[in-house]
Amino acid sequence: MMNVGAVFRHGALVERPAPPTARALHAHLRALGEHGFDGAPRPIRLTADGREQLTFVPGDVALPPFPRWVMSESALRSVGGLLRRLHNAARAVTVDPSVEWPRSLADPEGGTMLCHNDVCPENVVFRDGRAVALIDFDLAAPGRAVWDVAMTARYWVPMLDPTSAAVRHPAGLDARARLRILADGYGLSRQERAELPGVVEQATASCRAFVADRVAEGDPGYLRALSEGGGWQRWDRIQEWLAVRRESFTAALLS
Repeated sequence: MMNVGAVFRHGALVERPAPPTARALHAHLRALGEHGFDGAPRPIRLTADGREQLTFVPGDVALPPFPRWVMSESALRSVGGLLRRLHNAARAVTVDPSVEWPRSLADPEGGTMLCHNDVCPENVVFRDGRAVALIDFDLAAPGRAVWDVAMTARYWVPMLDPTSAAVRHPAGLDARARLRILADGYGLSRQERAELPGVVEQATASCRAFVADRVAEGDPGYLRALSEGGGWQRWDRIQEWLAVRRESFTAALLS
């Protein structure tokens, strides 16, 4: 929604609007590769007109309404594993403290590792049903691993009430079981599992504020999405649903 109509593929390259953090982000992506993470585009260059060029990552990317194959348990587990591989490499890369990383979806507690913060289905590349790469690091910012897992869970479990989930996701997804599968695929610690449901609620509040800011700015894409998605009542419903089920989610994660 943020770069609609502005991203183009030219053979083995993708050209898109460069985020304000592009120089630091390109250095970070190169460092991830040096530490063995091959699941991200390689930056090529910044252009004089404010765009960036990166390598094209071949594979399948699901768009809403999401097909059942991308919501399979094996796909979900592989998303957790891919995020863990990203974090393992990211922990070894020093985050430049002088950069003004975007705060809109960033972990409010901060951190020393650069998180992706937007691991939605549209930003995950699959091959043969397995998640192999992440794209669109525009919202990357320092944070905790559990925050990035929580953001990922919102989209992939999904951590939504059934009415909201039905808009984009296949019917019959078991949120408790899928949250556990994601945590297992990532290898989340017991302490992080205990924290995760509460952090999902925090992340949901941040996402709501993110949407509110763009609606206040008059962004047509977000205005349309809010109107078609049930307005602010939908966000109220999601937050209430999460709060009521917090103990149930925690029990599923720790059992």
